[in-house]
Amino acid sequence: MLLAIPLLIIPFALYNLAMTGLFGDGGVAVLDSEVMAVNMLSGTTWTMAFGDLLILIALVLLFVEILKATRPGSRALLDHMLSMVLFVVFLVEFLLVQGAATQIFFILMTITFIDVIAGFAVSIRTASRDLSIGL
Repeated sequence: MLLAIPLLIIPFALYNLAMTGLFGDGGVAVLDSEVMAVNMLSGTTWTMAFGDLLILIALVLLFVEILKATRPGSRALLDHMLSMVLFVVFLVEFLLVQGAATQIFFILMTITFIDVIAGFAVSIRTASRDLSIGL
């Protein structure tokens, strides 16, 4: 049952914890705070903000979610339904909560939407290969 829980709930939870001010800087301002800086060979400094890190985490988890979609069985169907519920929660929060109306939250919501669409597409594709017609 725990394997059916969409992993993209992790960046959703982290964003909401940041929005409530748990990570400091008073709400969504923490999304712009610098997490790391690297001096490049070109002489410039590349920085990663907390919001960028959330997007990176979500992309890695999207890859894992697509791999999870390839497994057959009823657990995959439950996983797809929970992913759809998570996307609806993202959408409702984006539309109704003032702190969620940011580019970072929109990108996270889009990643969740891609998870829903890709999950169903992969499942349909693998199911069509499993179909055997007896003659």
